[in-house]
Amino acid sequence: MFGDSFFKRVEKKTNVSKDAILSLANKLQDGNMKDEKTLGEVVDEIAAMTGKNISKEKKEKIINTIIKDKVPENVDKMF
Repeated sequence: MFGDSFFKRVEKKTNVSKDAILSLANKLQDGNMKDEKTLGEVVDEIAAMTGKNISKEKKEKIINTIIKDKVPENVDKMF
């Protein structure tokens, strides 16, 4: 689906490795997108990868937004 050149560009721009991206994708694919525990783990991993600190309240807001299918188009603004 995506070639190595795609992942290299993403890694250069975000400092997130191909393995980390694929690990998150597998977790979301294998897990239920409505499962709070899975979503919480993914939010924590993304925050750690991007070096962002996230409050418990903000994490809960992100999880609830995903569960309620209210994800905005500018999802990068959620962090």
